[in-house]
Amino acid sequence: MAYVATRGGEHAIEQSERLYREELGPIDAGRVAAIRDSMPYLVDRVMGEASLYERDLAALALAQSGGDLYEAVLLLRAYRTTQPRLAIAEPLQQHDLFTVRRISAAFKDIPGGQILGPTLDYSHRMLKLEVLGGEAAVPEPVEIAATAAPEKQPSLTDWQKAQGLIADPAADTTAPDDIPDLTREPLLFPASRAHKLQSLARADTGGVLALGYATMRGYGAVHPTINELRLAEAPVRMRHPRGTLFSAGRVRVSQAEIISKGDGLDLGFCATFGWNEVKTIAGASLDLASRLPKPHPASNEEFVLYHTEPVESSGFCIHFKLPHYVTFQSSLDALRDAKAKKPQTRAEKLTEALKEPAE
Repeated sequence: MAYVATRGGEHAIEQSERLYREELGPIDAGRVAAIRDSMPYLVDRVMGEASLYERDLAALALAQSGGDLYEAVLLLRAYRTTQPRLAIAEPLQQHDLFTVRRISAAFKDIPGGQILGPTLDYSHRMLKLEVLGGEAAVPEPVEIAATAAPEKQPSLTDWQKAQGLIADPAADTTAPDDIPDLTREPLLFPASRAHKLQSLARADTGGVLALGYATMRGYGAVHPTINELRLAEAPVRMRHPRGTLFSAGRVRVSQAEIISKGDGLDLGFCATFGWNEVKTIAGASLDLASRLPKPHPASNEEFVLYHTEPVESSGFCIHFKLPHYVTFQSSLDALRDAKAKKPQTRAEKLTEALKEPAE
């Protein structure tokens, strides 16, 4: 594509940005804190799609972008590239997670039990209109259970493997330092499992949902059942250069495992930063669908991973707002030239003859 440079419009461009900022109003630490505390799931989504876990920075990106998710993710990814990588965290197993919510739609009674945790799944969707009239909506306090659920929960998949329901794959012996990093290495096809799961983890939630929904509705061979869905806090364990293992804190994570019946029970998986259930369920469905023989285009791994990349896809879409005068005028010139050289049809010749004045 060819573009022409925009000349003489620097002042107009500067004023248009000022107008945008003026619409948003002043941004201060209080506003950032309000976004962080009042919209935790939105902050989680931005952190997940930006591959950077920092709640204050994600809230700041949302404040600067006026809530434009793609702009916020771009801001956070751009900041991420300026930061050095200090270390690689130790790998975790499911039973290491501090579990807040854990459900299964496949089994009623699971090892460790079902934990509903925070959810709106069973609530009435009603706007609290009284708030607009000045009345505050104060949440009712949570009743403290007599017996608290265990902080850590066993892996349901491990139990299924022990029952012989799911094949136990060979252990992955890849060293942590050798795991590919999608933020530093290009995505190549066929994609390794590590690359694919990383790509799904930071993919656009809406894009993953759209393609996952298409797969669930029949544009593919996967009809998912949720094997296990977890919202948890994962400990970030680091190893000191002297060898000591220590904790650097915890981050919110969500993960989903889905199963689909084929010759046996096939398993799909997706996990991401933050609590984002719909993305992990849809992502796990796409993970499984892309590994089946002759996947439908809606679940083909190249189609899915390319078209759910939020920054690249949104950037390509909005770049069409840039000047395309040269290419468009060239197309018009070619169209005019083709029309000029096109032989006249019999009807066109007859029409022109009728227009000629009679002698």
